[in-house]
Amino acid sequence: MSDSTLRDRFCSYSTNLRFFSRIRRFIRLKTTGKSTKSSDRFNMSRAKEESEKKIMGSEGSCRTEEDDLAVLQRSVKRLHFGSLEDKDDAAKEIKRLAAEDLKTRKSLAALGVIPSLVSMLDSDVSSRRLLAIQALIELANGTHVNKALMVEAEILKKLPGSDLDSLDELVQRDFATLLVSISDLANVQFPIASSEMLPFLIWNLNSNTSIEATEACLGALHNLSTMLDSIGPLISNGVVSTLMRLCLEKESSEKALAILGNLVVTVMGKKAMENDPKVPDRFIEIMTWEEKPKCQELASYILMILAHQSSAQREKMAKLGIVPVLLEVALLGSPLAQKRALKILQWFKDERQTRMRAHSGPQTGRIMVGGLPVNQRESREGKKLMKNMVKQSLDKNMEFITRRANAATDSSKLKSYVISSSSSKSLPY
Repeated sequence: MSDSTLRDRFCSYSTNLRFFSRIRRFIRLKTTGKSTKSSDRFNMSRAKEESEKKIMGSEGSCRTEEDDLAVLQRSVKRLHFGSLEDKDDAAKEIKRLAAEDLKTRKSLAALGVIPSLVSMLDSDVSSRRLLAIQALIELANGTHVNKALMVEAEILKKLPGSDLDSLDELVQRDFATLLVSISDLANVQFPIASSEMLPFLIWNLNSNTSIEATEACLGALHNLSTMLDSIGPLISNGVVSTLMRLCLEKESSEKALAILGNLVVTVMGKKAMENDPKVPDRFIEIMTWEEKPKCQELASYILMILAHQSSAQREKMAKLGIVPVLLEVALLGSPLAQKRALKILQWFKDERQTRMRAHSGPQTGRIMVGGLPVNQRESREGKKLMKNMVKQSLDKNMEFITRRANAATDSSKLKSYVISSSSSKSLPY
């Protein structure tokens, strides 16, 4: 017998030995700790445990914990060493067992099922890929360790690439669900190659996918947007334009705005949003959604970041009529939206006062009247007059809006009245 044949047999024997050793350790862990001090107590708790753990199988028969151990041993063995059909059946059983409890999920991962399931994603058979994805979703539930093992098994390289248009809808949806779970590793600072995820996620969002798939993709993008290293790939893959479209769809607007809120606080993200032709008018439109207060809060946050220290953005906002919208939100919005709207209004007021002072004519210098320079005295009187004008204007508009709100039967009439009345010359903004 040749040396190569002996080596092959020895490797095969070692693999089988390690596998069955793991199975024996798992069974010992499942069966330890069941003895009690009293035999009667043991018998009573044993009978109760068996009655509670019986579940109905696919053939209507009852399964106990011992049955599950036997199924687990058989399933793991078939997954590692069986035929393609055996692997399909094993994936079904592993999915069922993993759904039971966290301890079982960790034990299955310790038996090495994750790399085998990940390798099944290379299959051209859609049903086989779907079984593997669903089993991995259950294994990832509630354990960062299992998610990290999936990343180490290079699951992100198994994502569909060139054949996205022909991808089965269920596979597409469940892949997105699995990516939401894996992307949660961003919250524990585990390194994730976001550039490998993004083409699949953005393609899903730009295609006619189901609501479930869209929500899953947005959830994954939100997790990735919390990582500073992911901002560059997100921007380069065109995520801003995709999110700007989705933020007008009521079902996905809140999650899309939350992701944009994470992007706008970075230099690269803010620049990309400033260059988008739909900014800022799209956010101003969302500020008028009285029935979506959370969206109003997120849109006002983004507008506040864009307007801060940017006279060009404030000028664009003013031309688009943001002041009456901000006034409406400041009076009728949620407490957080009101606070943000008032902050932006203050910037517009300060900017206008600065322009008025710059064009108010020559100053009187050091002429003293009552111990104060004339220009300083006039400045104080002007400020006092301006405050009175602001107060009178706000009180007047508040009175009109409140009276109109009580008489109106729908919010659209209130909105049109606020916009028309707020555009009068009495407003100091």
